[in-house]
Amino acid sequence: MKKVFYSLAILMSTLFLQSCSYNTLVSGDEGVKKAWADVEASYQRRADLIGNLVETVKGEAKFEKETLTAVIEARAKATSIQLKTDDLTPENIAKFQQAQSQLSGALSRLLVVAEQYPNLKATQAFENLMNELERTENRINIARRDYNAAVQDYNTHVRSFPSNLIAKMFGFKTHEPFKADPGSEKAPKVNFD
Repeated sequence: MKKVFYSLAILMSTLFLQSCSYNTLVSGDEGVKKAWADVEASYQRRADLIGNLVETVKGEAKFEKETLTAVIEARAKATSIQLKTDDLTPENIAKFQQAQSQLSGALSRLLVVAEQYPNLKATQAFENLMNELERTENRINIARRDYNAAVQDYNTHVRSFPSNLIAKMFGFKTHEPFKADPGSEKAPKVNFD
């Protein structure tokens, strides 16, 4: 009778631990998906603001049409790449980030050219848009950090014992964290000559 009781107690303990691990893995996976959606929402906010910025600049300054065209095209490309949370592979994240980096570069060129137009800098609309873009860039950075924290927490559960056994049994895989662009560890040089 004691053997049956001990066997039953071990079986119940194992099932309890497995269900806790499974639920933790599901919760972590959903947390990663939510964090990625926040990253995408921040990028979408930036894309929406850029349209207004381009129109404001266009209305105030008659300058290099190619700069505006580059921003518009980069924005279109960046918003066309939609990455589902089930497709968060290193390759897909790299493609997504490359499109976002192209948009950041085009936007930087636009802002440099816009600096040459004092009337533009003085307009309240331009100033408001610049402030909103700055806040949006900060939101993007926070969303990336939150995503990486969610990935770290989830990946820790996927790789830790005994939840790694449950993860393997139910097909949970680690997620890829967000990585900076190559070369971004070097500060850009500013030259006012």
